Amino acid sequence: MEYFPLLELSEEIQALVVERVARNSFQDLYGLKASSKSMKALAERRGVYHFYDVLYVPWELNMPSSLLKSCYTEGNPSTLYIKGVQLFFSFGLKEEGISLMKRAADAGYEDVVYTHAMTRAIFWCDGQYFAGIPRESVQRIGKLVRSVKWGWGVWHSDKFRQHRVIFISAYLPSFYSCQCATHVER
Repeated sequence: MEYFPLLELSEEIQALVVERVARNSFQDLYGLKASSKSMKALAERRGVYHFYDVLYVPWELNMPSSLLKSCYTEGNPSTLYIKGVQLFFSFGLKEEGISLMKRAADAGYEDVVYTHAMTRAIFWCDGQYFAGIPRESVQRIGKLVRSVKWGWGVWHSDKFRQHRVIFISAYLPSFYSCQCATHVER
């Protein structure tokens, strides 16, 4: 197989390639960094870490804290999501946590759109963010939630459980009556 000479492209195009690789695969990004000095320089410049999805780093690897800090500094959506969930659920910093989750959702990070919408509905009785859940994601998210038996587990706080009745009575019926209802198993 003949390889395409990536280094012959303009630096601007090379930078776009590095950003797309960072978005798709942890291993590919580090393989690209190891391929040449110029690729390593492009992979370490500002902006690349914005596209990096830290949730897809293999668990057996220890992610350096400097990498997480770089991602957070650049407004990386997956890092904002992790930090937002940590602040909200672990430290009880509701406003700070939901703000970071919203920033990640607004950046188009699919995994947080659901978490943000559900958290807003459960804790603030605010169902307006359900419309932001992409239609094609509804079925996949529903299967995932059912497969791991998430929902009202023992690890949830008392406040979360108290809001369960409000959520079920106020928002669950409207969620199932939306156009995406055909994708959701009731």
